[in-house]
Amino acid sequence: MRGLLLTTLMVGLGLLTSPTLKAATKDVATVTVVSQKAPHMLVLDGTLEAVKSATVSAQTSGRIVKLNFDVNDLVPAGAPLLEITSKEQGAELAAAEAGYARAQALNVEAQKTLARYQTLFPQGAISKGAMDQAVANAKSAQQAASAALAQITKARESLKYTVVSAPYAGVVTARHVEVGEAVAPGQPLLSGFATGKMRAVIEVPQRYREALIKAGAVDVSLSDGRKFHVTEPVIFGFTDTQSHAYKVRLPLPENTPALLPGSWIKARFPVAEREITFIPLSALYSVNELSGVYLQQGDHFILQQVRLGATRGDEVEVQAGLSAGDVIAANAYQVLLSHPVQQ
Repeated sequence: MRGLLLTTLMVGLGLLTSPTLKAATKDVATVTVVSQKAPHMLVLDGTLEAVKSATVSAQTSGRIVKLNFDVNDLVPAGAPLLEITSKEQGAELAAAEAGYARAQALNVEAQKTLARYQTLFPQGAISKGAMDQAVANAKSAQQAASAALAQITKARESLKYTVVSAPYAGVVTARHVEVGEAVAPGQPLLSGFATGKMRAVIEVPQRYREALIKAGAVDVSLSDGRKFHVTEPVIFGFTDTQSHAYKVRLPLPENTPALLPGSWIKARFPVAEREITFIPLSALYSVNELSGVYLQQGDHFILQQVRLGATRGDEVEVQAGLSAGDVIAANAYQVLLSHPVQQ
């Protein structure tokens, strides 16, 4: 038992001293290190933004009498956001309806007069001048009735503007008015964004633009672990004036839950190819933060320190310390337990 503990301790220190292990290589399973080509992925930071975001403005004047939603509230599509006083607009509608009724009455009278004159004129009972006047009055009255009807439509629309409705389902992000405040047409009222559709936005350096076009797709990772494969990136045709990078929009699937504008994302796409080396996890021997493998040299093994990369299933990438063609023990602990350490 003491011998085993001593062996373990000395091998642990071997990452610094590289002790040699006696080898009967026929008793230890080995693997040959091979390299393979893999895409080199460019990783960029980005953020989420809403496809639809807007500020609702007043379309009529008045005073705010009711606010139905506040900042961070979820609003259904078409829901009334706020109400503005409607007495003035209601009075305008009543006046427009009265004006239309008068214009319609005059139009009916003018049309009847024209009909009578058209019957009497062939008999010589009506002069040519009176007939022409009747035709002109009938046309004028008809146009006046149409204009009065248009005033009713305008007044009704103005009355509708006193209740401001949500253009789409979303979240309120800012409130620009208070109850009792007077507003005028064009004044901002509430701001918000639609929750139904989001996109990721990244900035791609100029030297990688062609690689992105060639790749034709980008992998997007969220902070909560969700991943999306975006196949139709929208690349702007001009660069940012400060960063000189191309802005790229990455549309995400509609109605994906829990997507919040401003959240950080990671975007990846291949820009070149590189040689990578993977070895079995069982070939790895680790002590604290240092890692190594048992490299075969002739009839013995030496502990070779390596720098590791990503793990893929039961394999791990070796970024430094090994070369293609090297032969290593398939199970580091088999070497450790089967062979005493030479001093």
